[in-house]
Amino acid sequence: MEAFLNFFETMPSWQKLLWIFICISANWIVELIIPLVKFDYKKWKHAGTNLVFLAMDLSINLLFGLATLGIFMWLNTNEFGLLHLVDLPIGVELLIAVVALDFSAQYIVHYLLHKVPFMWRFHMIHHSDTTVDATSATRHHPGDYLMREVFALIVIVLFGIPLAYYLFYRMATVFFAYFTHANFYMPKTLDKILSYVFVTPNMHKFHHHHEMPWTDTNFGNIFSIWDRIFGTMTYDDPKKVKFGLDLLDDSRDQDILYQLKVPFNKDIKLKTD
Repeated sequence: MEAFLNFFETMPSWQKLLWIFICISANWIVELIIPLVKFDYKKWKHAGTNLVFLAMDLSINLLFGLATLGIFMWLNTNEFGLLHLVDLPIGVELLIAVVALDFSAQYIVHYLLHKVPFMWRFHMIHHSDTTVDATSATRHHPGDYLMREVFALIVIVLFGIPLAYYLFYRMATVFFAYFTHANFYMPKTLDKILSYVFVTPNMHKFHHHHEMPWTDTNFGNIFSIWDRIFGTMTYDDPKKVKFGLDLLDDSRDQDILYQLKVPFNKDIKLKTD
């Protein structure tokens, strides 16, 4: 187990980028073969738009990583955090770290991104995509992405999560992000069974419906148990979903400049305004 975790801790940046590329391209290829929805769109152009957002978020991730490296070193040196209060097997500690990060830095922050008006304005960009496919997982306004990173840092400090555990968690979130956004057909029985524990492609599609109440459901990223526990779970026929967001102009979903300005555009009225 130590060797396994050491692999993640010493993983060079090019391998992390390769993992992102593998996850995107594998899901993209499957989409071409067995699509759930046959979109009438220019797939490469759509991907290009979403990859611009990915490039911005990777830049934030790099700067954030450099800024927080000292925090990981301090936590380890001073044995600070909940994980240092008990002596548990490494595998159990890793599971606790992943569960804690998924709940706090994914489910809770995602819920708040929908419920807090200021945060929702940044998160709307992720929902504005009218042709959701694997690349849509990369579509996050830099402000949205930064808020997620801050929540993750809070959990890291509270639990004293080692760098290796965090990097393993990040690799897992990358896989699930592209897998659950991918526009491929998943057999209903298989999807339903998997959805009892994990977030699945069919399950996540309802979160991208253009209007309430489905938009405010299925907030999980890795584990679906949070949505089940807190009553935010929806499951139906994914072909009923209409992608996009009723608050925004669908015709400008590929206009990068327009999307970046959305959080600051006061002409866009929220339902809470």
